[in-house]
Amino acid sequence: MFEGIESIAIPTIRTPLAALAALGILSCSPGPDAVPDAVAVAEDLHSYSNPAEVEVRHLAIDLTADFDNKELSGWATLEFSRLRGSRPMILDTRALRIEKVEVSADGHGFHETKFRLGETDPILGTPLEIELPLSNGYVRIHYRTTSDSTALQWLEPEQTAGKRHPFLYTQSEPIHARSWIPLQDTPAVKVPYSAHIRTPKGLRAVMSAGNRPDLPADGDYRFQMPNPVPSYLIALAVGDIEFRPLSHRTGVYAEPEVVEKAAREFEDTEKMLVAAERLFGRYRWGRYDILVLPPSFPFGGMENPRLTFATPTVLAGDKSLVSLIAHEMAHSWAGNLVTNATWRDFWLNEGFAVYLTRRIVEQVYGRKRMEMEALLGVQALREEMERLPESDQILHIDLKDRDPIDALTAIAYQKGALLLHTLEAAYGRERFDRYLRAYFDQFAFRSITTADFQQDLQYRLLNRAEPAFPVPVKQWLYEPGIPDGAWMPPPDVFAHVDKAAEAWLEGELPASRLDARGWSTQEWLRFLRAIPPDAGAGKLAQLDRAYHLTQTGNAEILGRWLKLAIQNGYERAMPRLRWFLTTQGRRKFVAPLFEELAKTPEGKKRALAIYREARPLYHPITREAVDKTLGWTESSG
Repeated sequence: MFEGIESIAIPTIRTPLAALAALGILSCSPGPDAVPDAVAVAEDLHSYSNPAEVEVRHLAIDLTADFDNKELSGWATLEFSRLRGSRPMILDTRALRIEKVEVSADGHGFHETKFRLGETDPILGTPLEIELPLSNGYVRIHYRTTSDSTALQWLEPEQTAGKRHPFLYTQSEPIHARSWIPLQDTPAVKVPYSAHIRTPKGLRAVMSAGNRPDLPADGDYRFQMPNPVPSYLIALAVGDIEFRPLSHRTGVYAEPEVVEKAAREFEDTEKMLVAAERLFGRYRWGRYDILVLPPSFPFGGMENPRLTFATPTVLAGDKSLVSLIAHEMAHSWAGNLVTNATWRDFWLNEGFAVYLTRRIVEQVYGRKRMEMEALLGVQALREEMERLPESDQILHIDLKDRDPIDALTAIAYQKGALLLHTLEAAYGRERFDRYLRAYFDQFAFRSITTADFQQDLQYRLLNRAEPAFPVPVKQWLYEPGIPDGAWMPPPDVFAHVDKAAEAWLEGELPASRLDARGWSTQEWLRFLRAIPPDAGAGKLAQLDRAYHLTQTGNAEILGRWLKLAIQNGYERAMPRLRWFLTTQGRRKFVAPLFEELAKTPEGKKRALAIYREARPLYHPITREAVDKTLGWTESSG
């Protein structure tokens, strides 16, 4: 997942859950010098399921997308084996109407079995207990989604680029898969899946699986994902979708009005993939395609295997924001191939992905671009740490009684990446790259914990070479802050920008003489971060007259500029603020802008007026964040 580092407070979980074990692997307690082969038992507090007792080997879904009633209906079939015990199979669900449950010994002759839905938790949903008269076989759950299925967003035609056809997409990470499929919704469980999806004729279905853009949009689609994947990577989209190839194994899906622009923006995808394979080893997913979604998508990107979901807000026209694609591609190794076993190990996905992204960017766009992006990341990390409690500055974050989205901070992304940069600096790039390749080979298609990483690192790297300087790995993993000796990008990479910002803010240099017309997105973001919240509307007006920032089409620059406009009372930008908040739903931009508005009575009044108009556009994940900020209730509408 590629997203900003703003954190949103989430209501706490009221019901602690049973522990679960990592699927299909043995627990072990090897000595510190043993080869780390088996992966230790993982405890996932965010799943009701019991895969240590009942192992799911394959998932098949058969669903019909009903746009009139805004529901998916059909069944999910899970092939299972009982590992031990005699308790019922327990699956995760949220806001699903379970109609009946059947079992079969051979996958053909099904008969009904007893099931029970437990108490509902507002975050975790409802456990589904299924009586299993068989030790091995198949269980089939017939069900329908509801309007409260948080993974799904059903868009009206006017909410799409083409304005002619409706659109549906899913967002399953972190624990939303359970709201459209009853399953073991934990990243510790990885299974292959197949799907049969029915849609209205003329609309195309695509999934995080094998897609066939050459087939007609006849409303009947079948998919196979032969590699085992965690539940949060199961993804579906349905709409007026076209395809453009970028190379023999990469391409872009999008609405017809967007697909050509997206293909031009992402034309370097094959170059990135070649660079990634050169660095990290073979790409193991077959194709790498990108789906550009309608603007309500709540995140920058989602690394669904074989089909990255991406926001249109990265279509800047100059490739300045395509590090998002590099990031989602990096997840093909960090996250999709080697997966965090629990959400408190989230940094294993995102910290690794940020580090790998920078290596890809360096290969394709040069070291200076990488260093600029890294320095912006460090700046964001330091800003985040100023407001986070020390307990949330730990990579192995404690998420007991919390929503896993609480781990979505710069700690997982930026601090995690800094640890890997530091290890590279201490042991040398050549040796560290050998370690990375071995790590991805060792744990391919498996889920691991922070402890598993630590043990593997000790064996494969720390025990085998003397570092140029000591790296306190335990401190990095289990203590707050940034340890001394951390690798940092060179501070002078933005020296010219910092000097210009200081001269302009001190009144020594007018905006028109900043020599900024050739600046990259990264340079502009650095400059805008230097502007204080009390610079004054006059200062912003001067800058706007020279560079027309209020009208920029670059979403990253516009998001930062509009936040400054709110802080400094720059009224001229307020119509553009309304437009921005009512035409896209990316949480990274939306949530901080509403938070900034809500800091004053006048701003909150404006925020509520805008939100009343914008809320139907937003995905449930974005709505949840802004609802809390504004104190929104059903009566508010």
